[in-house]
Amino acid sequence: MGNKISELIEKRRSIRKYKSDKPATAEQLKQLLEAAMLAPSARNTRPWEFIAITKKEILEEIAKIHSHAQMCLSAGAAIVVVAVPPKDAFPFAFFPQDCGAATQNILLEAVSLGLGTCWCGVYPNEERVNDFRKLFNIEEDKIPFCVIAVGTPDESPDRRGSYEESRVKFI
Repeated sequence: MGNKISELIEKRRSIRKYKSDKPATAEQLKQLLEAAMLAPSARNTRPWEFIAITKKEILEEIAKIHSHAQMCLSAGAAIVVVAVPPKDAFPFAFFPQDCGAATQNILLEAVSLGLGTCWCGVYPNEERVNDFRKLFNIEEDKIPFCVIAVGTPDESPDRRGSYEESRVKFI
C-alpha cells in the first residue's frame, strides 16, 4: 500500500483496552467529528448528528446497556452516531451507508491522531436502539446508529484482515 491513507487503513484496529490516564482531548474529539462530517452521503443529505461523551457515569451507562461496549469503561470518551433519516424515500434508504461512511472517517482520523477506537453497532438492534434513545433522549424520528469508544490504546492487536483474491471477481 504505501500512501498516507493506506497506512492509516493498515494501522486501524478495534481497541478494547485504553490508558485511563490519557483520555482523548476536547480538541481531538472535535477533529474526529469534523472528519465524520466530511463523509459522503446520498444527495449530500448528511443524515447524522453526533453525541460526544466524556462523562464517566454516562460511559458506565453505555457499558451497562450494550453488552459489547464494555471498553467504554476505560476509553475515557465515546461518540454516538445518530442517524437523521431524510423524509424523502430515496435518500432515506441510504442513511446506514451514510452513517457508516461518517463512522469510518472517525476511525481513520483517530488513527492519524494516535488514538484507538472500537465501533459497536446499535442499529438495527431494536432493544439497543430503544435503550440509547432513552439514555440520550433521542427523538423517535432519529436513530442511534452506533457508539464508538475513543481513547489512547493500551493494547496492540494483530491485524485480522487481508486481501483475498478468491473473494474478487474481475469482469
